[in-house]
Parts: sequence; C-alpha cells; structure tokens
Amino acid sequence: MGDDDFVSLDLSNYELLWPTSLFISEGERILKSRGRSWEERAIWLMTEALTGTTAVTDFEDTPDHSADPWASTVSDLGTKPAVINKYDWFAELINRASELRPAAAPRPYWPQRQGRELSPDRSTARDARRDFVRIIYEFTDNGYLAERFGEECVDAPNNLPDASEVIDKYLGIPNLWPLAPDTWDEDTFYGLIEVFHDLVSRPRLRRFHSYASCGWHHSEFHNGPARILYRSKVNDLLRSARIGYELAAEGEDLGRLVAVTDDARSQLVHRALNNSAPSIATRIRHAIALFRGRDTSAESKRSAIVTLAGILEERRTLIKDEVGKPDEGALFEIANRYDLRHRRADQHGDYDEAFLDWIFWWYLATVELTNRLIASRRRLVEGS
Repeated sequence: MGDDDFVSLDLSNYELLWPTSLFISEGERILKSRGRSWEERAIWLMTEALTGTTAVTDFEDTPDHSADPWASTVSDLGTKPAVINKYDWFAELINRASELRPAAAPRPYWPQRQGRELSPDRSTARDARRDFVRIIYEFTDNGYLAERFGEECVDAPNNLPDASEVIDKYLGIPNLWPLAPDTWDEDTFYGLIEVFHDLVSRPRLRRFHSYASCGWHHSEFHNGPARILYRSKVNDLLRSARIGYELAAEGEDLGRLVAVTDDARSQLVHRALNNSAPSIATRIRHAIALFRGRDTSAESKRSAIVTLAGILEERRTLIKDEVGKPDEGALFEIANRYDLRHRRADQHGDYDEAFLDWIFWWYLATVELTNRLIASRRRLVEGS
C-alpha cells in the first residue's frame, strides 16, 4: 500500500512531552527492529512521550499484522482504504511527529484571565529544588535509574545497591537518597543536577510482573536518549526558575552546568564544536569549557582566550589573505597589548571583566569564520 492509500491519522488529540527529534529517533529505532516485542516498545515509547493514554488506545484498537490487507472503511465521503495494521499506524505517527503539538500548561482559566490567581499565596518564583525532585522521581518511576540503582522483585534476593552510596561515589556527599531538598545548599543542588545526568539510562523495554503485584521491570537500557530527555526537562526547570545556568548538550563539559547564552551564541558554539578539524577540535572544546563553566573565573576566561588566539595565530596567513593586513593586525593587537597572553608590565590590565566576554566571542566567531574559509578553499580545490 502506497503513502497515498493511507487514511491520515488525526493527530489533534496527541501532545508530545518529549523533544521531537528524540521521539523520532527512538520511534525509528523501533520501526527498524520489527522484532517480536516491537509493539511493547512502541506502547512504552508512546506512554512516556505523549500525554495521556489516547495514542496508546488508538494504537491498540488498530488491527494487527494478520488483519485483512484489503480492509476498508465507509464514511459519508465514500469507501476509503483503512490503515491496515499497527506497524503502518505507528510508522505514520513517527513520520508526522513534527506535526504534534508540544504539551504545554493549559491556557489561563477564568480567574487568571481576570487577574486573580487561584492560589494567592503561591509565589511566582518556583521552588526549583522541589520541582527537581519531582523530575527525578518521575525518572525513577519510569525505570531510568534501574540500571544503577536496581529494581526490587519478589522473585529475586534483595541485594540492591545502596542508592546513597552510588551518589556518594560520584559526588562525595553521603546520605543524599531519598532526596531531601530542604537540606541542600546550592552546591549540593547543582551537584545533584549534574550527577543524575550521568546516572540516567532509558529502558527501551518493560514487562509487567503480575505475581504478588510486583510491578513493571525494565530492560534494554541506553543512556543517550535518557540524557537528552533529562537535559530538556532540567533546562526547562532552570529557565522557568530564572536560574542562569543550563546543562551543556555538547562539548568537553557535556552534562555540566554552564552559563546561559542567547540562541545566536549557542549556535556559534555548536558550529565551532562540530565543524572544526580534529586537529583543533579538542582545543576548542577545552576553551569553551573553560569559559562557560559555572565556576569560571577571570583567569579561566583569559586561558580560554589564549587557546583561541593560538589557533588564530596558526591561521594568520589565511586571515591576512582573506581579510587584509590592517584588519588582521588589529585582531592580534588586542591579545598582545592587553593582559591576556604575554602578561608584560607594559600591557593593560585595568579593564572590566566584560571585556573578556567580548574578546572570547569575537575570537570564537573568527575561528568559526576561518573554518568556513578553509572548507570553501577545499571545495574549490576538489572541484578544479
């Protein structure tokens, strides 16, 4: 059956809780598997990634692979071919995932629209620590910590790892499980955010153990999709709480809290990290990690700038050829005349730290520019 033969799915009742790209990648993996338990994996994915149970119900109401391939439905518009099986239904859902509405808070109700809050004593500043605990326990309920913490089973000996000891091993702070947000200082809170990024792992399959109401058991763990989802949820929380940090999605500081930047600079970081030759990619990752870390200092920022300046020195001839000698000289005069590289007595050192931010982004943008110039020259050579 071709694409034109499908009765198009009605996606209006489905809302997506996950990042769209993550839902698509996990869904495509299920479609490629076609193994005996692919339907269980599909149901589990929809249970996690979509609000409510509507999509799962629609999926389960769809005929299985043994259904009549020539089945049809009759409506006022005439006879139409039906979606013939669960696989085709799920494939269309994944192929059209970009059309799904992201789940969001409900539109304001009457009291809010009239300027009256339903809970007058609720402050606008959210309690980020308690919200973080809710995120972690949601991950726990869905089996994302089962690979590290284990899962209880009535048929297995109770020799699970001590969760507090697992966390202590990473963070060096004992007795942090069960989570007690009212006891945390800021360093503990931020440390836990980073630790759980490294602990979560998504179970791609689950089975229900009915004996003695044991419950769900999870398997086929993978930390990649779990960390993407974790970063999405935690970064949304930090943003809503107006905390000026986010979990880095790439680079040497992957999964560590870094200073929030605007979208343009975030895209610049992404291009510089992903479009650089292997010979300098490690140095760029290190410079970015030095500059944007939560515990960064003026000295760290200077070191980051020096690293980028070294890359630009190696490309000085290219910059001179493409930009011109006067402008090329100005680029390096900043690093040489100010207290950045050589640290001589005749250099300027009495400048605001904001100057370091400016020069770092200027140099990183110039590195990214030279990446594109090098790539353009290579294409010309290959095309000649």
